[in-house]
Amino acid sequence: MKVIVLGNGGHSKVIQEMISSLHNHEIIAILDDRYEERKEKNAIVYAPFSSLDALIDKDVKVVIAIGSNIVRKRLAETLNLRTDQYLSVIHPTAVISSTAIIRNGTVVMPNAVINADAEIGEHCIINTGVIVEHENKIANYAHISPNATLTGNVSVGEGVHIGASATIIPGIKIGQWSVIGAGSTVIQHISSHCKAVGCPTRIIHKD
Repeated sequence: MKVIVLGNGGHSKVIQEMISSLHNHEIIAILDDRYEERKEKNAIVYAPFSSLDALIDKDVKVVIAIGSNIVRKRLAETLNLRTDQYLSVIHPTAVISSTAIIRNGTVVMPNAVINADAEIGEHCIINTGVIVEHENKIANYAHISPNATLTGNVSVGEGVHIGASATIIPGIKIGQWSVIGAGSTVIQHISSHCKAVGCPTRIIHKD
């Protein structure tokens, strides 16, 4: 499979290595607006985002390899590609239940675990060592940071960022575009557009 990677920052470098570890996947282009003009190195094209239309065809998949949730959403809306043109990248060491659903454009990093009947939306980041327990619902553009644990029946809204090593107890709902601080323990529902930190969490900011 031929793959175009959008973005070339630190998060992208991890995804590029993941793609290289998969059999029959080949990166043909890395696009980022840091490149003012097209160039080629080791058979990979480096060019601005505007070059996508000239490179994509029916045999090519795209992954948005950008860490910022809002930037991933804006770019996806700007590109207006079909859902099936996006690639989900899953590291070989990740453990995925046969009943879990992972939608297009999402990346699942090394040693992540996604258990029974969990549903992961489009363009999410399930980072290294994350545990997504049974029946979780994670909406589009969310980022679950390394070693975070989402216990059973957790609901995560669009664009939520859950910090590294945070723990969410069963049945909790986190509203869209909220941020949970690293190391936090969430024992109550969190409204949309909030920032919550601590053990247990307290809301320190609300838009």
